[in-house]
Amino acid sequence: MSIRERRERERQERERLIVDAARELAESEGWEAVTTRRLAERIEYSQPVLYSHFKGKDAIMAAVALDGFAELAAELRAARASAADPRAALAGAAAAYARFAETRPVVYEAMFTSKVDLTFASDETPPALQEGFAELREAVRPFAGDDDLGARTEVFWAGLHGLVTLTRGGRLPAEGHEERLALLIRRFTG
Repeated sequence: MSIRERRERERQERERLIVDAARELAESEGWEAVTTRRLAERIEYSQPVLYSHFKGKDAIMAAVALDGFAELAAELRAARASAADPRAALAGAAAAYARFAETRPVVYEAMFTSKVDLTFASDETPPALQEGFAELREAVRPFAGDDDLGARTEVFWAGLHGLVTLTRGGRLPAEGHEERLALLIRRFTG
């Protein structure tokens, strides 16, 4: 291994350490607790080292969000692949999405409610975001009919995100969540 390759590997390891530390700190204390100073202390590197990897907290949150999108895409894919039929695939994807938001609230926040510099719906959209949307699109495809598949997927995603966000925020009661998801699925499959 060349010196250049070793340095690049070490750089990637430091970057992973920063992102993991930020995620752990956010999960235990919330995003407000994530500062470059605290991260530097936690990973035992100086703040300038952090800034050599990330412009600041928003860039670190974007890296956490990208990890989250990759995880979500994998869970959506698994839910779709294990389904017996298209309706079950759509229901499974919706349930996987809701479960992801419930079990990883800090990551979901970084992905969808925090201001991060990630481009959606363009040629510059990172692959992890494209993969997650593609999984939703494939779950919606059998029910698109004459509708534009992309637009129908966006509406499904918006409905799903709205239900999840309103439930997480206490605006909708948690005990009706499954029933609301089932209603969304019926509206898109019926």
